[in-house]
Amino acid sequence: MTAPLIRLAALRKTFGGTVALHDVDLELRAGEVHCLAGENGAGKSTLIRVLTGAVRRDAGEYRVDGAPMPVALGPAAARAAGIGAVYQELSLLPDLSVAENLLIGGLPARGGVVDRRRLRAEAARKLERVGLGLDPLTPVRELPAATRQLVEIARVLGDDPRVVIFDEPTTALSGAEAQALLRRITALRGEGVAVLYVSHRLEEMFEIGDRVTVLRDGTVTRTGALGEFTEDSLIAAMVGRDVEELYPAAGARPERAAPLLRVRGLRPRGSAHAVDLDVRAGEIVGVAGLLGAGRSELLRAVFGADPPVSGTVEVDGRRVPSGRPREAVRAGIGLLSEDRKELGLLPELSIRENVSVASLLGISSRGLLSRRREADRVDKVLDGLRLRAGSYDQPVSTLSGGNQQKVLLARWLVTDVRVLLFDEPTKGVDVGAKAELYTLIGDLAARGLAIVVVSSYLPELLGLVDRIVVLRRGAVVGDVPAAEATEESLLTLASTGRSDGTGRS
Repeated sequence: MTAPLIRLAALRKTFGGTVALHDVDLELRAGEVHCLAGENGAGKSTLIRVLTGAVRRDAGEYRVDGAPMPVALGPAAARAAGIGAVYQELSLLPDLSVAENLLIGGLPARGGVVDRRRLRAEAARKLERVGLGLDPLTPVRELPAATRQLVEIARVLGDDPRVVIFDEPTTALSGAEAQALLRRITALRGEGVAVLYVSHRLEEMFEIGDRVTVLRDGTVTRTGALGEFTEDSLIAAMVGRDVEELYPAAGARPERAAPLLRVRGLRPRGSAHAVDLDVRAGEIVGVAGLLGAGRSELLRAVFGADPPVSGTVEVDGRRVPSGRPREAVRAGIGLLSEDRKELGLLPELSIRENVSVASLLGISSRGLLSRRREADRVDKVLDGLRLRAGSYDQPVSTLSGGNQQKVLLARWLVTDVRVLLFDEPTKGVDVGAKAELYTLIGDLAARGLAIVVVSSYLPELLGLVDRIVVLRRGAVVGDVPAAEATEESLLTLASTGRSDGTGRS
């Protein structure tokens, strides 16, 4: 085994009376992808900031190639030592060109004037390292999110770092874009770079990782080869309890009644098939299927966000006008979309304003918003959801993914919601927050709401829901009690449309 390029020993860091890191040991080796796992608040961000010199450690050793690093390291000294970082929130300047962003602080010049030819050539060489062939003089603001991410990586790699830290790099990327980035990281490993990879997406860790260190409450709970873990055992190390304990008990839900949500012959736009779906009060129904099966399209058609080609939706026997979200809300239907940042949240508004936006009529008088009435109605719901925020007046963009999802849930709970549609409810949410959301969903079902959950993560459906509807190319190919289903049987249905005998189809 090669000697570690970076070695941390007994590292400690406190902020006031809060212990952020306690006796943390970590080793990063050349040619290895080392994953860092843990819930929000586990200490991952603090550890990264210590490594990059953004935060001083209080105690412990920090060595690079065996040489001790000073306590007052500083970001410049960390970069000089060969340590680079790609953060979730990009640091590119949108009004500058790609080339200017890549070479900022060292623009090639001749006679005090920027040499545009050299600028373009040097930037193109850096872009080539990440497989980008775009014009280096393109303004950054014109680039899609995935390309900006690659430009950020090209800037970091331009310093020829020996260590690269990736902090949630695939959050804003599509599936194909994320896979391309993971291939790039695998190539870095082959080039002898030491990679520290941080992500809530455990499947990415298992795909590219060699080893993993798990943090919980600022302390290392386990370190080992990823091959020693299963996804369930890794989650257990992160949260301190078995995966089965994350999900609510189904026994607490009320007896089944007549369908509260009744969907008949609903054909979303772009689909050749119509869907029938019943969801009873107190029931949680999961929707499974491969990418492109029409899961999200079904929820949006039920809510009216995308008017369906045909079909009807009823809530408690009353028909909801087709393709009209406002009427769906009045009927008691709420939708939490998959892309909460683009389609759900209003990032510049406060937490309280984001919650009240779906119920403005109830908190207004003669067209004027009553702040007192807004606070009375909203704060009680947020308190009940145990939202972690310094103030409900702070921008919603400052919250973690799990707390942002609670804000969207609160938006519907302040209305007379009776049916909740969740599209990938735990996407981009850490494991501890997932457990809270599962409990909330179980509690809402116990209160008699009808709930539909779309999820790509089959263990989530098997642990959370009562019944799973499987879609294939827009058609229902199975309706399986969760207690009788397995991941294998659901995948068989989703990919072939045929049951393997484990469940009903």
